[in-house]
Amino acid sequence: MENILPIHLQEIIYGSSETKISKQVSKLLKEGKIRKIAPRIYTSNFDESEEVIIRRNLFQILGKLYPGALLSHRSAFEFKPTKADHIFLTYTYTKKLSLPGITIRFLEGHKPIEGDNIFTGTLFASQKARAFLENLQASQNPGPISKCLTLPELEDKLEQIIRVNGEDEINKLRDIAKAIAAKLHLKKEFERLNKMISALLSTHTSKILSSPMAIARAFGAPFDPLRMTLFEELFRELQKKEFKNRPDRNTTLKSFRNFAFFESYFSNYIEGTVFEISEAKQIIATNKPLPARNQDSHDVLGTYQLVSNKKEMAITPNSPTELLKILSYRHKILLSAREDKNPGMFKDKNNFAGTTSFVDFNLVKGTLIQSFDYYNALEHPFSKAVYLMFVISEVHPFLDGNGRIARVMMNAELTNTGQAKIIIPTVFRDDYMGTLKKLTKQSDTASYIKMLQRAQEFSGNVFSDDMNEMQDYLTKCNAFLEHTEGKLRIIGR
Repeated sequence: MENILPIHLQEIIYGSSETKISKQVSKLLKEGKIRKIAPRIYTSNFDESEEVIIRRNLFQILGKLYPGALLSHRSAFEFKPTKADHIFLTYTYTKKLSLPGITIRFLEGHKPIEGDNIFTGTLFASQKARAFLENLQASQNPGPISKCLTLPELEDKLEQIIRVNGEDEINKLRDIAKAIAAKLHLKKEFERLNKMISALLSTHTSKILSSPMAIARAFGAPFDPLRMTLFEELFRELQKKEFKNRPDRNTTLKSFRNFAFFESYFSNYIEGTVFEISEAKQIIATNKPLPARNQDSHDVLGTYQLVSNKKEMAITPNSPTELLKILSYRHKILLSAREDKNPGMFKDKNNFAGTTSFVDFNLVKGTLIQSFDYYNALEHPFSKAVYLMFVISEVHPFLDGNGRIARVMMNAELTNTGQAKIIIPTVFRDDYMGTLKKLTKQSDTASYIKMLQRAQEFSGNVFSDDMNEMQDYLTKCNAFLEHTEGKLRIIGR
């Protein structure tokens, strides 16, 4: 017998007008092998509630009981009940029907057309273009009982199409929607959709848009919403914490520059630009690259030129525009010898690190601009430094030099307020890279913050007018060792 035998495999059993099936259902019901959970719906599951069973099998049930129904309006985008447990179907009549835990909202309308998707069995789902038009219909109900998504939600979906697949894809959707509108008498809805798309493409006034992402797109500064969610999480964690003030103990120009030498040395070592200490000292002392390693030498020189300049390192951004300008200027100095890396220019293609893909090159400026509000709201210099360093690292705005420029921006925040700058020594590299990755992949803000707190505690003890004395202290702390050779020691001074 269809959909009943073998009984132990059937969670959902349907009543039928066929005499044979009806008798079998009655027999199973009397024997206590099944139970009724809704009109024409039975189950062999006695362990879970009616609501749980119905929700798990919802789309199968809808397809079986209402063949030819169309999952439409907001349900065609969400594919789940709303927060108010409503699901919307276009069918042959308008009606409200309740199942345990679910309210089915039937909306009289046109049957499935070419291009609509077969979802499960005989249940269809509106194709994307039709769903946009349906969601632009008038709705008398607000919030989670409305058949329509909000305008900002629709704008965000349109913006995502452009962000992921470009203008050709959104224009293709517009063409399909125009044809559907003519067939389903949705002319007014298409006119609204057309204006929204035109505004997103900056060919129509942006005043009709309400979503921050859509408005940013219209003004030519689209951003990465997933990264912004991650930045918000870091911001909230930083706002909750109280951080120790660590005044910079390199108060003389000589000690500041000594620290800057090791800051530059370690920052480049992290990125694979490896020199012996004596070689790095020679490069800085003579201000000349080693003949055999011209570009690598210039990387060290460029980094040192930035971090040893106290006036430059005291500059921090007061606006999103200043943030972009400062980044571009410092990157130009940092990679002055690497013309192939477009020094001072934001990336024009996407970059990766292993399995990690950074912000799309089309979204770099917009994401940096959007990130500024959280930066600006932070008060403690350590919080601002930690936040900005991660933003630059995560956006990866340049073809090369992103880690170094992120650490420069971090330490500029600390220099600006007279706080101890941060060195990431070789022995601590894996801790640094590991917590960055955990924040990116797992939203682990706590480990990342704790790592930089430890790094600053260590760095706060690195001070001296004598470079050799500073080097000896770093050696005692295992700073020059690989992570497999030892652990970072913090020796109080």
